[in-house]
Amino acid sequence: MADTAVASVATGDANAATVTPVSKPPSASPLLTSTPAIRPHSRWTRPRIITAIVVALILFIAGGIYVRNLVMDGTDNAEKLLTAQVQKADIEDAITATGSLQPKDFVDVGTQVSGQLKKLHVEVGAIVKARDLLAEIDPTVYLSKADADRAQLRNQTAQLSDKQAQLQLAELQLTRQKNLMQEQATTEEALQIAQAQQRSAVAQVAALKAQMQQTESTLRGDDANLSYTKIYAPIAGTVVSQTARQGQTLNSNQQAPIIMRIADLSIMTVQAQVSEADVGKLKLGMDVYFTTLGGSTRRYYGKLRQISPTPNVVNNVVLYDALFEVPNTRQNLLPQMTAQVFFVLASARDAVFVPLTALHAVPENGKPAKTGRRGGSAQDPRGQFKDGKAMVSVMDADGKVSERAVQVGVMTRVSAQILSGVEVGEKVVVGTRSAAAPATATPGGALTGNNQRGGPR
Repeated sequence: MADTAVASVATGDANAATVTPVSKPPSASPLLTSTPAIRPHSRWTRPRIITAIVVALILFIAGGIYVRNLVMDGTDNAEKLLTAQVQKADIEDAITATGSLQPKDFVDVGTQVSGQLKKLHVEVGAIVKARDLLAEIDPTVYLSKADADRAQLRNQTAQLSDKQAQLQLAELQLTRQKNLMQEQATTEEALQIAQAQQRSAVAQVAALKAQMQQTESTLRGDDANLSYTKIYAPIAGTVVSQTARQGQTLNSNQQAPIIMRIADLSIMTVQAQVSEADVGKLKLGMDVYFTTLGGSTRRYYGKLRQISPTPNVVNNVVLYDALFEVPNTRQNLLPQMTAQVFFVLASARDAVFVPLTALHAVPENGKPAKTGRRGGSAQDPRGQFKDGKAMVSVMDADGKVSERAVQVGVMTRVSAQILSGVEVGEKVVVGTRSAAAPATATPGGALTGNNQRGGPR
């Protein structure tokens, strides 16, 4: 029976594979020896099967993506729009600048005389009152000059007494000669000599008095210089700087040397540098405030007092000084502190606002603008909304978008106050999502991602 099967295979179809008869083992079962084992050579090898499976899987995934995109494009276009929620908050349009703090009232204390700085009675940070003794210069030279003037004045006083005695004698002699002349008891020549002596004595007294006045004037000057050797505080305040040291020799002949600066720190002046592009927007009396680097959460308020007409050119940038004062009751503001200054152009408290990118201009033909239409300058898009009229795209709960006209109030580079047209909690369209960098609306209404525009001044 086995031989018959082998012969049948061997003489069968020409396409059949050649088989080799299997020898029957001595202990093989009759059932096993009835059918010979064959291994046909098939076209579906293992590499081909794996390739077919991979190709089928790729086609399945591609088809799924295509169907998903087809469904999404047709049924959920609203998800492509970026929205922000209408909210309430304080909004402020301000011009920012960097400035520095200076005392409103300060005095550079110098010396009017030369000499060695003998004693310093205060140091930096000391609080002084007006007429407090600050420093002393060696008074030896000026004291000797004053003493010499007094001695000379005493000498001249003695001379004046002598001249006055001579004048008195000359007047007596003149009177006697006049009496004798009436009695013809003297000569005309004697009378003339008496008259000349009296006039000479008068002149000598007058000359000596003039010399004494000159000496007194010199003495007053020397006394003044002597008093200048003690330096007193001209105003009450705080010693904020000290440039001279005890023992240093000061020369006032060439330039008045500065010893220290005393400043009244109860009122501070803020000197802010404003660019030429913004200085035209400033108005005297406008509200202004600033923060310091060490206390950025606390604001100090004031009113703009002065805009300097003389510019400062720094690295080809034209800047103008804007000055205002603030009280410093706590004495926590110090000279030369850096201030971040904000000049308030407009502000609104508890205002309904939307991101500025939600606004678009009202079409001139009166027809509703298309959703997502945006206009304005790339530098400042607020110019097209100066009349207070704008359009916004509002999305309802079902994802439908409609156009509304709104009344615009205060605007910054980021946000815009809405006086009417939308309510708190509604969603407005601010742009479209970017596939490369999707953007989202933050709770404050600002945008993140590629669609964000604007920012603080």
